[in-house]
Amino acid sequence: MASRQSDRGSVSVQMVLLMPTLLLLVWIALGAAMYFYGRTTALAAAQAGAAAGAADTGTAADCVRTATDLAGRAGDALDGLQVTCQVRAQTVTATVTGSTLSLVPGWEPVTIQSATVPREEVT
Repeated sequence: MASRQSDRGSVSVQMVLLMPTLLLLVWIALGAAMYFYGRTTALAAAQAGAAAGAADTGTAADCVRTATDLAGRAGDALDGLQVTCQVRAQTVTATVTGSTLSLVPGWEPVTIQSATVPREEVT
């Protein structure tokens, strides 16, 4: 009977020690997921914009419009969205920059994603 008395309250102590660690791990996982969601959104927008600009009749304005539209449809994954497109003779490069979501107040990680696509030529 003495061993039961000495174990009394041990579950409470274990919970006090383990719960903050578990909550911290969940917090970190959610933060990483939000960062990678914003990064993936920026990359998809850059790829779509570059493809639109590389079309036979595509322009830099098409590139910017397509990338901005796709990033906007992703909700608030990116804040302060900036899209730049460079149309060259052989390639089109789209760069998407924005701040991803963060669980830490005052810290907004910035992501910059680029995609380069060869221009289409109709022969």
